[in-house]
Amino acid sequence: MAAPHSEWWRSAAIYQVYVRSFADADGDGTGDLAGVRSKLPYLAELGVDALWFTPWYLSPLADGGYDVADYRTIDPAFGTLGEAEKLIAEAGELGIRTIVDIVPNHVSDQHVWFKAALEAGPGSPERELFHFRPGRGERGELPPNDWPSQFAGETWTRVADGEWYLHLFAPEQPDLNWAHPQVRSEHEDVLRFWFERGVAGVRIDSAALLAKAEGLPDFVEGRDPHPYIDQDELHDIYRSWRRVADEYGGVFVGEVWLPDSERFARYLRPDELHTAFNLNFLTCPWDAALLRRTVEETLAEHAPVGAPATWVLANHDVTRTVTRYGREESGFDFAAKTFGTPTDLVLGTRRARAAALLSLALPGSVYLYQGEELGLPESEIPLDRIEDPMHFRSGGSDPGRDGCRVPLPWTARRPVVEPWLPQPEGWESYAAELQVGDPASMLSLYRTALRLRHDGEGFGDGPMEWLPAGDGVLAFSRPGGLICVVNLAAEPAELPGHRDVLLTSGPLDDAGRLPQDTAVWLRA
Repeated sequence: MAAPHSEWWRSAAIYQVYVRSFADADGDGTGDLAGVRSKLPYLAELGVDALWFTPWYLSPLADGGYDVADYRTIDPAFGTLGEAEKLIAEAGELGIRTIVDIVPNHVSDQHVWFKAALEAGPGSPERELFHFRPGRGERGELPPNDWPSQFAGETWTRVADGEWYLHLFAPEQPDLNWAHPQVRSEHEDVLRFWFERGVAGVRIDSAALLAKAEGLPDFVEGRDPHPYIDQDELHDIYRSWRRVADEYGGVFVGEVWLPDSERFARYLRPDELHTAFNLNFLTCPWDAALLRRTVEETLAEHAPVGAPATWVLANHDVTRTVTRYGREESGFDFAAKTFGTPTDLVLGTRRARAAALLSLALPGSVYLYQGEELGLPESEIPLDRIEDPMHFRSGGSDPGRDGCRVPLPWTARRPVVEPWLPQPEGWESYAAELQVGDPASMLSLYRTALRLRHDGEGFGDGPMEWLPAGDGVLAFSRPGGLICVVNLAAEPAELPGHRDVLLTSGPLDDAGRLPQDTAVWLRA
């Protein structure tokens, strides 16, 4: 059931663009907005409804652009504000909307506010925009509290005058004080700035972290409420944001990591965020029972507030799907990432193809990370080329997130200029230009699936019903006779009664059965 045009986001296929690694138009080794504009026909042919751009703002890139120095300026490495406006307009002419990424929890230590706070000193109004505190201990030599970091390492850094400032992520990303009215008004102005330039929506980074408990009390494992996750004050912030978005017909998608489904759903009430990333589905192992439970829990937690689910297999922070599904432990956990994990890429590719059809058939919207449509695996980055702060703050044990951020291979030729992250040997075999003419390629699978999803009945937002199936098999129906079957069992699965086979992730066997790690769309 297609969503009304005004509610396009309920059924959309949204493509995530990590600009630095997408397409390099000027050949300097770094992706840019001109490169994205040159690939708009490719994206239109792929069949996506919107593009979500990870931060393209002015940034020292201490954390891949999530350390923003100026929300109203495009980083010169990517282009200019004028080019961004042109990109938004040209994409719109092709029927592709634009979603920008806002990072409200923190800014760069190069942001004008933070530089002014350092210069102004203790007790100044400038420091009230952040969380500056005196230290503990006889000489203030100990951090103000013991909060754990979202990255490995410390959450407080001491400055020359002896005060400490809070950063839940890297030291280059000081947390803002969301109890201060200037912080709130500034972000509402930033929202208006981008809505007025034609963006259709905003993705909110680390959406559950902004508000901090009064007094910044020490962390106690298991204590509710958590001192900096899911504070009640957040909902007033997002109601205020929603009023801004409603002025422009804009939409929000929040990055909300919460285990409590009832508290998660509060963010999706009609006067708050429109959607939130389904991170439980993204981290779920390739296991039929666990996938079914995740789908059921996702739909159940969204139902009371009438929000559509989102389905995400990968993004710029997690191990690529082909690699993850090719490992013995096929789920995703930051704490479990290690160098040299054995991977069966043939198995992972087969499962990733099946997972693509599963995610595209489920009710709601779907997010596709750049390069997933090419079947790219995770790349192991040489130690001397790693840039991700997660690696360094772990003491070198975590390989970091750079492996899923390697620039895309558009052609079978090696780039003349070495990209900002090295492309591994054999990367050119995944080139888009080679896959376009191959009906068995991952790109062809995604193109066909997205076309069917866009034009066919039963896809996107709407009801679904589980069908009887054997152990290890997922089978469900959608309106109009659409049926999706995914076989995770060792034995081939019989197909339910149907009129047509619309698409398979791999060939059926000689008896017309569905092999292991294969998915099919049927029309009854």
